[in-house]
Amino acid sequence: MTIRLYELVGADPRRPFSPHCWKVSWALAHKGLEFETVPVPFTGVPGIESGAARTVPIIRDGDRLVVDSFDIALYLEEAYPDRPSLFNGEGGIALSRFVERWTQITIHGFLGGAVLHDIHECLAPVDQAYFRESREKRMGGRLEDIQAGRDDRREVFRKSLEPLRKMLDVQPYLGGQGPLFADYIVAGAFQWARVVSAYEPLAAGDPIAAWFGRILDLHDGLGRRVAAAA
Repeated sequence: MTIRLYELVGADPRRPFSPHCWKVSWALAHKGLEFETVPVPFTGVPGIESGAARTVPIIRDGDRLVVDSFDIALYLEEAYPDRPSLFNGEGGIALSRFVERWTQITIHGFLGGAVLHDIHECLAPVDQAYFRESREKRMGGRLEDIQAGRDDRREVFRKSLEPLRKMLDVQPYLGGQGPLFADYIVAGAFQWARVVSAYEPLAAGDPIAAWFGRILDLHDGLGRRVAAAA
């Protein structure tokens, strides 16, 4: 049975942008599993599977409903052990949890503000209203003001990525010679920015940009099926 993935979209249902949903898309492709996607806007999330969760991604695999990108990856690893591993063992799971926390703090911490208003501009009007109200309350300022000055913050952000950059000096992926879920965690953040904004968080020639390009090319170019924002 084909797995169903509920993923977040804006006004254009063909442009999923959630970093967490992209992690799962790549994880499913990594496992070689057939899946179909169901595009859902922000205001549509409460209606998924009779209100099963407040956030996406969510997958439906037969009679199993799994919520949260990391929990989904763990489920896929357990349910499909004969398929390529996402973690290569318990140590890989633990290290992936570290990568997830680091990504949320370091990469999401910058990109979340740098493309905040750009996300708003990708949404349908009803979702724009929800997004503006919820994010401005959470972040304590206007979307436009929070995004302003991103160029001034970008150099510090780029320097903060040096541990990732140095790792990629000695191996092509975080997983070593091939990608693991840790790669998809980090790539999901950059794909989020790529889909919603023309803003360039990385410098041309950055080894991280080259690595991200390799991720986009994986699984028959899954990541490139959605064009970069113009």
